[in-house]
Amino acid sequence: MYRLLFRQFVRTKTCQIGLALVLLLGGISIITGKQFLINQAKIADQVVEKQLTHIERNIDLHGDDLPLLLYYLKFTLVHATHPLSGFSIGQRDLNPSVQSVTILTLEGQKYDTDLVNPTKLLYGNLDLSFIIVYVFPLLIIAFTYNLFSEEEESGTWKLVNVMAKSTLAFLVAKLSVRFVLLALVMILLLVVGALVLGISFDGALLLFVMTSLLYLTFWFALCFWLICLKRNSNFNALALLSIWLVLVVLLPAFINSYITTKHPVPEALSTMIKQRDGTHKKWDSNKKETLEAFYKDYPQFASFGFPPEKGFDWGWYYAMQHLGDVESREDSQAMQQKIRLREEMSKQWAQVIPSMHTQLALNNIAGTGLLDHMDFLSHTNEFHEQTRLYFYPKIFSDKDPESVEWDRFKPEYFQVNGKMEWIATLFPLVLSIVFFMGLSFVQIRKK
Repeated sequence: MYRLLFRQFVRTKTCQIGLALVLLLGGISIITGKQFLINQAKIADQVVEKQLTHIERNIDLHGDDLPLLLYYLKFTLVHATHPLSGFSIGQRDLNPSVQSVTILTLEGQKYDTDLVNPTKLLYGNLDLSFIIVYVFPLLIIAFTYNLFSEEEESGTWKLVNVMAKSTLAFLVAKLSVRFVLLALVMILLLVVGALVLGISFDGALLLFVMTSLLYLTFWFALCFWLICLKRNSNFNALALLSIWLVLVVLLPAFINSYITTKHPVPEALSTMIKQRDGTHKKWDSNKKETLEAFYKDYPQFASFGFPPEKGFDWGWYYAMQHLGDVESREDSQAMQQKIRLREEMSKQWAQVIPSMHTQLALNNIAGTGLLDHMDFLSHTNEFHEQTRLYFYPKIFSDKDPESVEWDRFKPEYFQVNGKMEWIATLFPLVLSIVFFMGLSFVQIRKK
């Protein structure tokens, strides 16, 4: 029976057009992912090359004055790109993957972004996660909405009642044929994509595949429940498309708007203002007060003492720069906490919205979510602090540029967190599948 049902379904125009469309879109999404990875690799290569030439050029220009040289020198931290990000680009196209910072105040440098075409950002990327979350459910709806109703509307259901041992088994067999076909297409796209993008067949890829298959199963379970209501084709199509619109578009947009309104981030502006005021107002205060505040944070440098009040001093200048970060630290931390809180709330809401949960989970597995970027910014703080602490003693003791081991200042890489939350990722999808299968069972028992 399965072979007959498979042949019958594959010969339909709906199946042929639907599969051709998803394969075409899947191919485009893999090419999109490949271009993204190539661009990221090109940026990383350019950073390594320019870091060396940047240091050499500035040493030639300001090689007799180390504090002046450090005013211009930038040190680079690169957010390493996992090949899985070619499947789910997430926010990596929005947030910079490279931080080039001087040892001056940090807050004003962390949020510098690359120049990106705003139109491209508006439309987003057609990556494979988009195909999985948005396109596959539409295909499932097109394949299943008339699973029962077409038999009844064409007058063949009575024949099925007579010929088939179980009408329920007949419907499940038709549904299984469609599920297996779409699952194979999805796995084919993932395997081809993994080979093209150079993704290792490891635990991360396995979790990505399982999440995608469970999301596919959820939509089949939902469609099966609606089929069990035994309504006509028009009702099924309209109801399923409405559910798709609500689950995939309206609810995520509403929740995003709600969370943004409930937790505004005015600290984004106040951090910048306090950082600038904290630095520039020090020009009008005496040097001793500035350095006393600086030595509270770094008592190991207190032995360098205080410069004369008159005239310029580089040690005082860099202390002033540090205090700009100190005075904006409270607002900066509050901003970070609120952004993380927003993301946590999104994850909590996503527990009951499979489409939103799947998108966040795929981004998390690929290391392209907002929290990954926040971790990168936190690591930028540590990178900046370590760089400062290396140079402070040399600035305060008037060392020459020759005293610096310039070879150690090559671009550093921040590796993507490889943490995989199997239960947190898969359990909400399993629960939603069980829920709709339970509803289907109850509906079948009623009949």
